[in-house]
Amino acid sequence: MISTVQPDEILGDASYLAHRYDEANDAFRFLSVPRDVHRQCTFITDEHLPNIEQFKAISNSDLVGTSPATASVHFIFHSAYCCSTMLARAFDIEGVSMGLKEPVILNDMIGWRRRGADPAKQQQVMDQSLTLLSRPFGQDQAVIIKPSNICNPLAIEMMRMRSQSKALLLYAPIEGFLKSIAKKEMWGRIWVRDVLIGTLKDGYAVGGFSQDELLQLTDLQVAAIGWLSQHALFAKIIDAIGADRVKTLDSDRFLAQSPATIAALSDLYGLGLDASDIDAVVQGPAFTSHSKLDQVKRGEIFDAKAREQEQREVAKVHGAEIDMVAAWTKAVADSQAIKLDIGSNLL
Repeated sequence: MISTVQPDEILGDASYLAHRYDEANDAFRFLSVPRDVHRQCTFITDEHLPNIEQFKAISNSDLVGTSPATASVHFIFHSAYCCSTMLARAFDIEGVSMGLKEPVILNDMIGWRRRGADPAKQQQVMDQSLTLLSRPFGQDQAVIIKPSNICNPLAIEMMRMRSQSKALLLYAPIEGFLKSIAKKEMWGRIWVRDVLIGTLKDGYAVGGFSQDELLQLTDLQVAAIGWLSQHALFAKIIDAIGADRVKTLDSDRFLAQSPATIAALSDLYGLGLDASDIDAVVQGPAFTSHSKLDQVKRGEIFDAKAREQEQREVAKVHGAEIDMVAAWTKAVADSQAIKLDIGSNLL
């Protein structure tokens, strides 16, 4: 059910999520997503949100000149299968911050660009989208946005639009990433090919391969090309925005040093968490239950030890191939002058 409303009815209430941008009608669609619903959803996407047809629409023209209250906004950009959802959940801290897990409105921006959006118009809409996503819940001082990894080509633009924003670039080491893909079996292998198609459309796929050569690659080699393309893009983000605003972290170090990670991100994002706050976060649901809540038994513990055990099981079956592809990835990186250590480490 579509309901058209005036901006002041919902702009002051962050529980109305700016969910989609309707380019055909130049309008934003809002869904009622209270904080407890955010907590129950793996991602704030159509697949996971209730009542997605019951949105309220506001014309873009009606938003021009409005100034809703906003909090500081920061980002977690990621290359997938690196515990980014866990980290975004960790920043659901009432009175401090809220983590938004893959808002679809940013996916709309990348899709619109691929379809040939007018650059100036897209810039205006993306700027407005960030404003709408930055509205705070209650007394929260910050919003931490974890976009889908398909939005990484927009990272530099978004960071330039928000000059005070900071960002973490989170990734899994190549061996761990390949194990995650292998674990997903057919669906993981389909996904990595879809990612490659996206990187080709967005113009940042690793060079050096003809179309025929890409088709000859195995599924895990395709996964590695996607990972390496994201890694090279991360290096460009640091170069463009600066190491003072952009930090990197791998998922193994995050899981092994969770309290230090939260403390360092508190400093980066300016959240002011003290030792007791950090302990509460690390002892909270983000670290004591699986981030994919609707895919496993609710409450199942997933931590560094669980992840390590999971990956050992995958290595029993796919370990030889993963080792070969990891070595091949490093050779491709060397041939394309792509640094695997891109610096600006958070820890």
